[in-house]
Amino acid sequence: MEKTLVFGASSNPSRYSYIAIERLVDAGVPTLAFGLRQGRVKGVRIQTSLTGMEAVHTVTLYMRPSRQKAFYDEIIRLDPIRVIFNPGTENPEFYGLLEAEGIEVVVACTLVMLSMRTYLPDSL
Repeated sequence: MEKTLVFGASSNPSRYSYIAIERLVDAGVPTLAFGLRQGRVKGVRIQTSLTGMEAVHTVTLYMRPSRQKAFYDEIIRLDPIRVIFNPGTENPEFYGLLEAEGIEVVVACTLVMLSMRTYLPDSL
């Protein structure tokens, strides 16, 4: 199964990124996490650098658009197959940059996709 990077991860249990990490792990999805602060969620270490992350299939965003801009190039360099823009992260400027690189843009909720079993339909 392909790896997912939770981008904008938090070790605060009230945050949706925290819940997403838990649900991805519970679904058996190999999960990486990047955040502005280190931490750990369900055995997944939240890293503050993207260095060394590779073979990322999906980036699921939990960072508001104004903060995303500083990471456009780094996310594109990961060469994911798709980027999911969760509610509150929608960013038409970034959509265009990703699509120009052949990266699929999905405006949806990772948690809903997991609950509907549409996150990775061939493997869940």
